Amino acid sequence: MRAMIMAAGLGTRLLPLTAITPKPMVPILGRPILAHILALLRRHRITDVVINLHHAPESITSYFGDGREWGMRVTYSLEPELLGTAGGVKRNERFLTEDGAFLVVSGDSLMDVDLSGLVAAHTDSGAVATLALKEVEDPSQYGVVALDDRGAIRSFQEKPAPGEEISRLCNCGLYVLEPDVLQRVPAGVFYDFGRQLWPELLAEEARLGSFSVSGYWNDVGDIQAYRQGSFDALNGRVQLDRDATEVMPGVWCGPRSYVDGGADIEPPVYIGADSRVEGGSRLRGPVVLGCGSVVEEGATVSDVVAWPAALFGRGSTIERSTVGTLTRFMGWVRMRDCVVGERCLLGDTGPIEGASLEPGTVLWA
Repeated sequence: MRAMIMAAGLGTRLLPLTAITPKPMVPILGRPILAHILALLRRHRITDVVINLHHAPESITSYFGDGREWGMRVTYSLEPELLGTAGGVKRNERFLTEDGAFLVVSGDSLMDVDLSGLVAAHTDSGAVATLALKEVEDPSQYGVVALDDRGAIRSFQEKPAPGEEISRLCNCGLYVLEPDVLQRVPAGVFYDFGRQLWPELLAEEARLGSFSVSGYWNDVGDIQAYRQGSFDALNGRVQLDRDATEVMPGVWCGPRSYVDGGADIEPPVYIGADSRVEGGSRLRGPVVLGCGSVVEEGATVSDVVAWPAALFGRGSTIERSTVGTLTRFMGWVRMRDCVVGERCLLGDTGPIEGASLEPGTVLWA
């Protein structure tokens, strides 16, 4: 079976983090979400993959190349103008349908879904397409579906108002499709699964099957969901490959990282490869430090997700915040509940609370 990973979205709800980095490349425990998706596909013996691209495509192609290093065969489909979820798949029809039914995966979701179970459910159902569904507490943020008594989808509802939902079964953006389905999708135009193709198939009384997801799934739809996904991964609630060793209960260190014995660490904490945590610093979990990060003596980091090469300088205190790549805090910075884009520099600013800082921001008192 072949698969398409949809990675062309803009990820606007994760701004300013995604201003430079496309959402599928947002890191979870030191690896892009997209790397975790490829690892999941490989575990289920799906190794022929096409990835569509739009925003900052070179960051994806340079990282994954042809996929050989990942045990995959990866090709790319660049969309200078977005074609929509179904339109992007249509563009790769010849590749995807060569082996029959194929898989479509959202490229920016964190999950450990049983893909083999999904494929088996599709094969057994006789449906033209099978959609993975997950019950969620707040369906107002998702497209939801209602099922008939045989488990087939009978209706869709997009982001219902609270209390008006037809169900709490969320569409996970994870599908198995029969090749004939793509014959219904026009080529070269914007076309969407949720708003166009699925309702049209239902109107024609085609059978759309369902598969209930019992494993972990998080659409990483906004900053809060991203932080939750990072901490869920840290606490082992989602099964991911992590290139780190548990050096003490709840404290994970990547290769070549250094933690001074005088550092005050309260788990859970993930310290990425090539990072340095100095004596006299304080880490108050949950904390995720990207590779190459530095926490200097006298710095305090608490309830933070930091991307690679972040520097928490002497005297800084950063709490309940998310920090982009190559961002530096110097001197007396007291930050709480902030989102800081990549390559920012903050020095002796005093208190900052609830801010969202664009990439390259410089604040120096």
